Amino acid sequence: MRKPRDIDAELKTLEERTRELKARRVTQLGELVTATGADSLPLEALAGVLLAAVEEAKNKPQTVARWTERGQAFFRGNGKQGDRSKRPGAGESAPDASDHGAPAQTGNGPAP
Repeated sequence: MRKPRDIDAELKTLEERTRELKARRVTQLGELVTATGADSLPLEALAGVLLAAVEEAKNKPQTVARWTERGQAFFRGNGKQGDRSKRPGAGESAPDASDHGAPAQTGNGPAP
């Protein structure tokens, strides 16, 4: 008879890995904000832009396709927003976030 698996230990390992991945995602999102230059916006404006982007993404899927293209160009180094070459260390881990279709700053956010 073989030894039974320690399910509790496996669950604990998976929970730890989940915490690590969530922390990594938060770090990468912060790096993305910095790399795009969005960190220069007031927090309220950045939140408003993101909320408007989420709302627009629900209503207009074609807009997400355009944002995705723009984001891909940014990560290839063809983007105009927040030139990464001028920001030391910015964007080093952020390319993984490109799959999230991060919205580009469009100026469609709420007025101050």
